Amino acid sequence: MAETSGFGGAGFLTFIFYFCSSLGCGSGTAQVPVLLWSTDSFPGLAPPSAGHMTSMQELSLYLSSVFGSGSHNVLLFLQDKLSKDDFTVFGGVFGNKQDSTFKNLQAAMQSSSSSVTVPALEWAGPSAIPSLLQEQLGVSPLPVDAETLSHLSLPTSANSLLLISLPYCSSSPKSCREVLNHNDEIIGKVVSFLKAKHVPYTAIYTGLQPSRVISEASVSHQQVGRSLLQTAGPVPAPIMFLNGSSVCIMLWAQNLYISTSGGAVWVDLFTESPDLTGSMCNDQSSLLVLTYASGYRLSFAMTRQFYPVSARHWFTLDSVQLQINGTSQSFIGRSNIYAPAEYSFHCGSVSSFHDALLVPNTTTDQTQDWRLNFIDFQIQGFSLSNGTTFSYASDCAGFFSAGIWMGLLSSLLMLLILVYGLHMILQVNTMDRFDDPKGPSISVPQSE
Repeated sequence: MAETSGFGGAGFLTFIFYFCSSLGCGSGTAQVPVLLWSTDSFPGLAPPSAGHMTSMQELSLYLSSVFGSGSHNVLLFLQDKLSKDDFTVFGGVFGNKQDSTFKNLQAAMQSSSSSVTVPALEWAGPSAIPSLLQEQLGVSPLPVDAETLSHLSLPTSANSLLLISLPYCSSSPKSCREVLNHNDEIIGKVVSFLKAKHVPYTAIYTGLQPSRVISEASVSHQQVGRSLLQTAGPVPAPIMFLNGSSVCIMLWAQNLYISTSGGAVWVDLFTESPDLTGSMCNDQSSLLVLTYASGYRLSFAMTRQFYPVSARHWFTLDSVQLQINGTSQSFIGRSNIYAPAEYSFHCGSVSSFHDALLVPNTTTDQTQDWRLNFIDFQIQGFSLSNGTTFSYASDCAGFFSAGIWMGLLSSLLMLLILVYGLHMILQVNTMDRFDDPKGPSISVPQSE
């Protein structure tokens, strides 16, 4: 039986494509879909969250696990243009068999051992995917077509990358359907030829560029009243250290501020790309070393231990070392920088001077003004399950914050006032006797 892993599954793929098409997932950024299927089994891959756009770095990490060992015959069906709307507008690739434009593609994915679908891959240029495959396989792409493929002798002990170029339409929907149907027939011929020759293969179908890009109006110069859901710009990818083909350390922060002037001047290191040479990880300890071209070096040391009281493993961020031009300062993590070993640690602010979670180990005349301030900081050094995203985050914020305490005390004060008022009302008594106008009047004797 065919096995579908990761984003795969015909019913699930139908839902993803139609859902993203109707809601416009990530419509403000150019994106292309990527379909993969193979006669071999793919490693597991967690499905993306709704609206998530896969980056080229995430795709590169996954392909490195797919092509990590052995030889592979890779077919790259590269269409001039392709968007996820082509599957919904021209119909039937995942479910509608009565009016299907991609019958051969659908059959190939359903009969394969594994299939993976990336609904939205961030488009990084026309040559991004061919260059990525060339880097992963170590061979240059060889342009072929369905006719010349029968004359090729595919190697069995080396990697091969065959590039099949497919056209795209630019006029009426009717001609588009005909062009896409012709492309589907080419895919069917190539796949049928390889099956007849019993050649194992991995096929990738994607676009040279997106066929539809919905641009969003810029709001940078518009005056708006509320900005809760606005973002300042694209979110950078987390820093990942690989142990072989799997990620073992991940770090992300909105800002990695450092200062050597007592806070007068700050430098944000997260805007630079670091070198991870010197990093290491195992089951008991992890060390992430970030070396920047500007001369700065940050090292994060973490350990993993078993605590009998909680009957589980925990990891702690033991120290952060800052080194500049041969001079270094170590900051010790306080006891509240910890998380369960299978979780990640997150904190809105990790600093060494205000509500300090990092305390200087030793201070010299050269390092007494050194400060660290990490904004929206998240790190994980153990038990990375899928290798592309953080695990559940253990946050440093306490449950009873200042706002919660103010609300509880205010509510308690109002409750006491209400109880006191009810108590006073219940203590009000009526008169024992009333003057009856129909009977004799009440005589009140007066003394002279």
